[in-house]
Amino acid sequence: MRWVFFLLILVQVVQAQGCRLLGPLSPLRPVEQVLVYPNFSSLIAGGEQKPGEVLPPGEQVTIETPDRQKLDGRYFAHPAPQAVVLYCHGNAGTVDQWSVLAARLSRQHRLTILVFDYRGYGRSTGIPHERGILIDATAARDWLAKQNQIAPEEVVLMGRSLGGAVAVDLAANGGARGLILESTFPSLPDVARQHAAWLLPEWNMTQRLNSAEKLKQYQGPLLQSHGNEDQLIPLALGEKLFEAAPGPKQFVVVHGASHVDDHIHLCAAERELFFRSLPVPQPKNIIDGRLP
Repeated sequence: MRWVFFLLILVQVVQAQGCRLLGPLSPLRPVEQVLVYPNFSSLIAGGEQKPGEVLPPGEQVTIETPDRQKLDGRYFAHPAPQAVVLYCHGNAGTVDQWSVLAARLSRQHRLTILVFDYRGYGRSTGIPHERGILIDATAARDWLAKQNQIAPEEVVLMGRSLGGAVAVDLAANGGARGLILESTFPSLPDVARQHAAWLLPEWNMTQRLNSAEKLKQYQGPLLQSHGNEDQLIPLALGEKLFEAAPGPKQFVVVHGASHVDDHIHLCAAERELFFRSLPVPQPKNIIDGRLP
């Protein structure tokens, strides 16, 4: 009868804490997996090269994570970059589409930039989940920093939608020279509450990505943009995340833009000013003003 006692205790705890306590065993986990990490090759605004458009060629690279997943990436090296950028893309599409946007960013702002696929996306190995994609992003940032002989905290982080939460996690836990966010959210339960409040996402979702809480730990410069016609992640959620940032920050409302509109084109001027205002990076071999 001892197992009955433990079962009753488990039921009471789940009732109090929700299905999220069960983690991978939660009955909602398969639904979350489809909704949060769909990995479908949908049309991405600005994700196709225009006729006659000349973009810098990217190099296909493979990045290995500490847990031995292999990530597909596209690397655009600029001969005289004003910044080194890691681009964390949204939950749809792969680097085959997102690399077009990365190439435009490299050309527009003189950037060396890396865009990569999370585990389970495109040619990357593994299955995507919250902890896994954050491991992926850390590995990608470390690879980019090593490639450019700078410290990881000197990389500028840029994230869109789901990738915004990934970029926030990196900035909060390792610092960043600058942080640029597009059409992103304070947490996944906040988004789910807008569309299916009856599922009680705050208690039941296993995938959290609580960016609003993490962003409080980042003191560096932030540029955030959000469309006022975004129906997937309403403008109010973007503003809620922005309020949590303690450092120097700017919020740009993109009037008439939905969730899929191309901020690469629409916010070019604000982004260029942001890059020009960033602090000068410190050489990697200098620590606290002293040579190691």
